Amino acid sequence: MLVATWNVNSLNARLPRVEEWVAEVQPDVLMMQETKLADDKFPHLTFSAMGYESAHFGEGRWNGVAIMSKVGLDEVHSGFYSDEPEGWDHPAEARLIWATCGPLRCACVYVPNGREVSNDHYRFKLDWLARRRNDLAQRVTEGDRFVIGGDWNIAPSSADVWDVDVFDENSTHVSVPEREAMAAITDVGLRDTFRERYGDADDLFSWWDYRGGNFHKRKGMRIDYLLATPPLADAAVSDLIDRNARKGTKPSDHAPVLAYYDV
Repeated sequence: MLVATWNVNSLNARLPRVEEWVAEVQPDVLMMQETKLADDKFPHLTFSAMGYESAHFGEGRWNGVAIMSKVGLDEVHSGFYSDEPEGWDHPAEARLIWATCGPLRCACVYVPNGREVSNDHYRFKLDWLARRRNDLAQRVTEGDRFVIGGDWNIAPSSADVWDVDVFDENSTHVSVPEREAMAAITDVGLRDTFRERYGDADDLFSWWDYRGGNFHKRKGMRIDYLLATPPLADAAVSDLIDRNARKGTKPSDHAPVLAYYDV
């Protein structure tokens, strides 16, 4: 099965490009982030005509996540399963959706950006990640065939940024608390097969800022990835980032990330 995740950064603006990419690549499952659509505006019929069932959790102008599948779409759930923890004072946002797609249980995430370490949104990000970790610990076992993909807004290691000297302790996406929160999520029994496959190789990025021609200067970060439980990770045959989808007219600032699992 070919599984992909892609932050499309406005599906309304990017729909022709997404249609073209899906028609060419034919993923079995595609998870999308930042659709920036209300649920009643999601183009289910467009994707249905291409052979896909789809589920969407949106709020309109911001955020929004979706799962598309041509191998079945069942047991859809939007948001966290767990109740709000004590002291939770953050807004309800469309950042998480689950579905069973054929033999796989899937979850699509769009982690809060964090903005700046001194910003309240950074605390929201860390609290959201902690709740995400606890939710996964309650819902997923290492024996499951489970994959969670999305825009994590965290570069897990120095190999995942173009220049470590550009960032300091006030930089989001690379701060120690964020990376510790990410490690706590993988510690529930999830593996980053892309990084396993390519080791410490650098210049393997999934996001490049629109500003300054960063894509052509190869100034990027790897903040989009698929994490799988051991039975599925062991079945990973290939992992790649489709840089070509970042080229051309009106691209997203993210590239699709794909993994092929022999299941």
